Amino acid sequence: MTLILLASACLLIVTFGYASLCASSPFGDCRKCKGFGYALKKNRRGQLKPGKTCRRCRGERKRIRTGRHLYNLWLRLYRDGTDTPRKPAFKPTQKG
Repeated sequence: MTLILLASACLLIVTFGYASLCASSPFGDCRKCKGFGYALKKNRRGQLKPGKTCRRCRGERKRIRTGRHLYNLWLRLYRDGTDTPRKPAFKPTQKG
């Protein structure tokens, strides 16, 4: 029983830690280019040079975190489902 409680506590700590990371810093380094914005190439002498622009981040160097992306999708779905149309504002007609 204690092992199950310990495992669930660790899972909660990891979950809340990742949620706080997504809330405080929604963007992370691109995983493909490692935050450089382009692929690194080596020339014949072995020196590193910038190559093509990264296709995943389009050279922006940042990507949205998975948890933040899921939260944004959930929030958009919630807003679309619960938003009721509002009545137009009352505008008095002018008689003249």
